[in-house]
Amino acid sequence: MRPVIGIDFGTTNSVVAALRPDGGVATLDHAAGAVFRSVLCLWQAAQGGTALAAGPAAIEAYLDDPLASRLIMSMKSYLAQRSFRETRIHGRGWTLEALVAAFLRALLAPFAAELAGARIVVGRPVQFAGETADDGFGEARLRAAFAAAGLPEVMVALEPAAAGHRFAAGLGQAATVLVGDFGGGTSDISILRFEPGPPRRVTPLGHAGLGLAGDALDYRIIDHAVSPLLGKGGSYTVMGKPMPIPVGWYLNFAQWHRLSLMRAPRVLADIREVARTAEAPERLHHLLQLVEEEAGYALYRAVSGVKAALSGTESAVLDFRHEGFAVRREIARTEFESWIAPELARMDAAVTAALAYAGLPAAAVDRVFLTGGTALVPAVRRLFEARFGAERIAGGGEFVSVAEGLALIGAEAAD
Repeated sequence: MRPVIGIDFGTTNSVVAALRPDGGVATLDHAAGAVFRSVLCLWQAAQGGTALAAGPAAIEAYLDDPLASRLIMSMKSYLAQRSFRETRIHGRGWTLEALVAAFLRALLAPFAAELAGARIVVGRPVQFAGETADDGFGEARLRAAFAAAGLPEVMVALEPAAAGHRFAAGLGQAATVLVGDFGGGTSDISILRFEPGPPRRVTPLGHAGLGLAGDALDYRIIDHAVSPLLGKGGSYTVMGKPMPIPVGWYLNFAQWHRLSLMRAPRVLADIREVARTAEAPERLHHLLQLVEEEAGYALYRAVSGVKAALSGTESAVLDFRHEGFAVRREIARTEFESWIAPELARMDAAVTAALAYAGLPAAAVDRVFLTGGTALVPAVRRLFEARFGAERIAGGGEFVSVAEGLALIGAEAAD
């Protein structure tokens, strides 16, 4: 049997899985484990040129010298955005495809022997992130990035279908399964009919996707608990008249993949100018400091930790400090759930859309499989319990199910 490798290039984390000779699949571990953070750090090399690191090494390099390095996060969120063509880092232009390829080379480097001669199956969301996402364009750029990383021929499969394959491997009879795949940047809902094999037969019945997931929930915590301390909602004076501080700054600040926009010289100059007549200038000075001193990653890490804690406890404390700025705030789960109500409503609407696409009532769904880190958020799970009943819902492999399912899809395509 030809080797098969499944690659889940995610917004927040990436995972690689391989088909084994016995037909099973297993994740391929890096030194830090199976889950590899989807981040890239670039800095000026001592001998000239640009040095880079990916995954945990990228985070270490960035924290060693944040002012002299550039941390690239959530690259996948830009794939379907035609407006993102190139960014300049240390005087060199980098296309998005080149950045993703650099990350992929680091992700896959330890597995060169496994990749040799293998069928490569890559995942993509049903709908890429972004309000103006062009899904065909996003897939084309994804393929181009893999080609630039040395893998010109890859099979592309939908991520929720892959997660469903992994779950369906344990089904003993035909079943209609709704798969909710919640990543860092996208959420996908797919309805699939699985019939046992071999070979297993899979019929897609309906799907819906939206460009939000875990990162959008982090955004709400920053927006409500942090941004007001940095000037959001305040005012400044123009020719004697009070004016609201631009909210666009905080929209960018509170989103991982948009923070780099805050570092533009024009934006920083505008913040300084507004601070001159602001009612609380010290708050804007803190905003400038956090952006200029690259403290965003440490803030995001603290926020993500609070979100994770709220999945298991009724309240958690956001504790973040940088120089003269400090946040220590207890957040109740009920409060957090009220903040993310717009995202929950959109997820619920996606379930409705997927059922309508399939032409099925909720009662026709035999099982529901939820995967991805955001599936652990209690309010997200309750959406599905309300429609389908807790007894039909299963989860598991939240961070590895897509990669393993991609390998299973590749095995069936090879048969």
